Amino acid sequence: HFLLLDLSDLSTIKKSADEFMGKEKRLDVLTNNAGVMVPPKGSRDAQGYELQMGTNCLGPFLFTSFLIPVLKETAATSPPGTVRITWAASSAVELAPTGGVEFESDGGVKIYDDPQKDYSQSKAANILLAFETARHYGADGIVSVAWNPGNLKSGLQRHVGQLGSWLLEKIMLYPAVFGAYTVLYAGWSGDITQENNGAYIVPWGQFGIVRADIEAGRRGTEEGGSGTAARFWEWCVESTKPYV
Repeated sequence: HFLLLDLSDLSTIKKSADEFMGKEKRLDVLTNNAGVMVPPKGSRDAQGYELQMGTNCLGPFLFTSFLIPVLKETAATSPPGTVRITWAASSAVELAPTGGVEFESDGGVKIYDDPQKDYSQSKAANILLAFETARHYGADGIVSVAWNPGNLKSGLQRHVGQLGSWLLEKIMLYPAVFGAYTVLYAGWSGDITQENNGAYIVPWGQFGIVRADIEAGRRGTEEGGSGTAARFWEWCVESTKPYV
């Protein structure tokens, strides 16, 4: 069933969540899959955020926050580990800044106005959101993981240019159905449990290892980590507060 959801306009997202909850009494798996990649330089969402940070991170974060109550209710009557929120990362996280996300002196997320850098940062940011979602809601029975779907032939490369798209397709890309295998594993595999909440899934459905400096963001500074995940989470909270 089609549900209208525009992740590039935060002011519309509550309506989409309300429509879902008006039709459904439970939600077992929320797959935050939609996103954009390397749009034209200077692209912004409806609120003026860099388009990839807005569409890939803030939009899914806000949509998820509205659905947390129904996810909690579903988890209360479901087998352990089966209610999940999954987040789209990418192999591009290897190009993300140190820690995954870089902040300005005022606490805002740094925007490079370099589409590739901003894309990589948004994908690493989704790993951080998976970490924090697991920390916030693991006790409620919700499992949260991030996944790299693999390099796929899809419309995601539409802004790369004809030559770039041709080279990618010939050298690096796999049929899109392979990405579905990764996503399905993340959302439904029995291998994923509450014990490995916050895991990172890689092609084509297996546990992977997050870059060490991004992994350090899972823990606060008092635990020997960087605290980046919690810091990014709070930035998302503040940025989406006007639309709650």
